[in-house]
Amino acid sequence: MLKRAFDVALAGAGLIGSAPLWALFAVAIKLEDRGPVFFRQERVGLRGRGFIALKFRSMRPDAEAGVGAVQAVEHDPRVTRVGRVMRATAMDELPQLWNIFRGDMSFVGPRALRRGEIETKSDGVMERLEEVPGFAARITVRPGLTGIAQVYAPRDLPRRQKFRYDRLYVRRRSWWLDARLILLSFWISVLGTWEARGRKY
Repeated sequence: MLKRAFDVALAGAGLIGSAPLWALFAVAIKLEDRGPVFFRQERVGLRGRGFIALKFRSMRPDAEAGVGAVQAVEHDPRVTRVGRVMRATAMDELPQLWNIFRGDMSFVGPRALRRGEIETKSDGVMERLEEVPGFAARITVRPGLTGIAQVYAPRDLPRRQKFRYDRLYVRRRSWWLDARLILLSFWISVLGTWEARGRKY
C-alpha cells in the first residue's frame, strides 16, 4: 500500500511537472511526419492482466507492418529522428506516468511486455515470451517504468536472460532498491544513454 501511495504521488507530480515536455514532443512528432502523437499497445501487467500502455510514438506509423511485435534493434530504420532523441532519454515513455497513476504499472518493476511478443533463440527457433522460464514469476508484481533489467542488463541481451534480473527484483525488492533504481534511471536519462549497447552510466 505504501509503494502504491508513493507511485500515485510521484506520478501525479510528474504529470503536472512534465506538461510542457508533452506539448514540445507532440509538436515535434507532428512536424516530422504528421502521424499520430501517441502509440498505444497492449501490455501484460500484474497477474497477467492486459492493459493499454501509452508512449510517445518513436517509430514510423507503419513500423510493424509485415513484421509484427518485434523489438527494436541498433540503428533500427523504423525509428524516427525525434524518436531517437526520445528513446535515448526515455522521454518516449513519459506518458506511462498515466499508467502508473492509474495503477497499471509501478515506477519500479519488470518491464511491461507485449502479449504475443516473440524472440528468436540461438538455434533459430521462434519463441513466445510467455513460454520463457521466469515469465510467471515476473508477473507477480506490477511492471515498472524502470527496474534492475532496464538499468543493468545489456540492451541486446536475450529476454530469457533479462528475466533472471526480473526474478532477482521479485526476490529482493525493497524501498532502498527502488530508490536506487529510480535515481540511476534519472541519471541515465540525463546522460541520454538508454539506447547504449554497453554500460548505461
